[in-house]
Amino acid sequence: MLTITTPSRLHLTLIDMNASIGRVDGSIGLTLDEPVIKISARKSDIVKITGKREHIERMRKSAMALLPAGEGIHISIENDYSSHIGLGSGTQAALASGMAVNELYDLGLSIYEVAVKVGRGGTSGIGVAAFENGGFIIDGGHNFCEKKAFLPSSASSLPPAPVLVRRDFPDWDIVVAVPEQKGASKIKELNIFQKVCPVPLCDVEKLSHVILMQLLPALAEEDIVTFGKGVNAIQELGFKKREVELQPVSKELMQVLRDSGAHGAGMSSFGPTVYAFGEDAQNLKNTAEAFLGGKGQVFITKARNTGARIERS
Repeated sequence: MLTITTPSRLHLTLIDMNASIGRVDGSIGLTLDEPVIKISARKSDIVKITGKREHIERMRKSAMALLPAGEGIHISIENDYSSHIGLGSGTQAALASGMAVNELYDLGLSIYEVAVKVGRGGTSGIGVAAFENGGFIIDGGHNFCEKKAFLPSSASSLPPAPVLVRRDFPDWDIVVAVPEQKGASKIKELNIFQKVCPVPLCDVEKLSHVILMQLLPALAEEDIVTFGKGVNAIQELGFKKREVELQPVSKELMQVLRDSGAHGAGMSSFGPTVYAFGEDAQNLKNTAEAFLGGKGQVFITKARNTGARIERS
C-alpha cells in the first residue's frame, strides 16, 4: 500500500505576460501546510478510483497516462479540497495519481517527467515545485518562441518552467479565506488570457522591481511588514491586477483585512482565495469570517517547506 499526501499552494502572481524579451509566464508561489490531498493506492487488475468525488476523473486520466499496458491501480481519495478556488488542487490531484503509478510500478520517472505526462505545469511551475520540495518558489517561465501564445496551463503542453528561487519560508501565520465563488477555468480562463495579454510592459517592469528589491529581500531578512507591502503592491500590477478585477468580493476582503491590521493581503491565482499576513492572525481570521458571514471558509495555516509525503506500508 502506498500513501501520498500533497501540499496546497498559493499562486502569488504571473510575472511577465508581455513577452517582449523572449520569455513568458514566470510565477511566484508559496506552499501551504493545509489543505491537503491524501490518497492511498495499490496495484489492481483494473483502474478504480474511490472516495471523495471532487477529483476522481482527473486522477483516473492521470493514472491512465502512466499505467503500463494491461496494468491497473486502485486509488482511494481519503482527503481533498475544492477545485478552481486558487489553491492548486488540480495539479496536486494529477501529480498524486501519477506518482502513485510511478512508485507502484517502479517507472523511475522524476516529478517533472510525471508532470509532463499528466499535462501539468505548462504555464506555472509552482504546483509541481511545491509537490517536489515545498517552500517559497519563483519559476522562470517559458521561451515564447516555443509557447507562441499567452495560454493557461490547461491549454499548454509545455513542460514545467525551471525553478529559479526556492527558499524555506518563515514560520509566519497565514490566514486563508475562501469565499463561496469559483475562479476562472477551462474556456473562460483561456478567453481571459487572450483578452488581457499582452499586459503593458511598464507593469511587468514595476512588478519585477517589487519582486527583486522588495519581496525577496524582505523574505531573506524575515521582515513580515515589508514582505506584506510587496504582496499588496503585486495586486495592483500586471496580470494579477486583471485577475483581482474579476473577483470583487475578494478585492474588498483584501482591503478589509489590511484595514484590520494585515501587513499584506493578496488573492491566489484567479481566486477567490484570499491570503493575509499579520501579527494577530486570530483577529484577521475573525475579521474574514465576519465579512463572509458564514458563506465560505477561513483558516490559519503556515508555509510547508517540504514537498509531498510518499509512504509505503
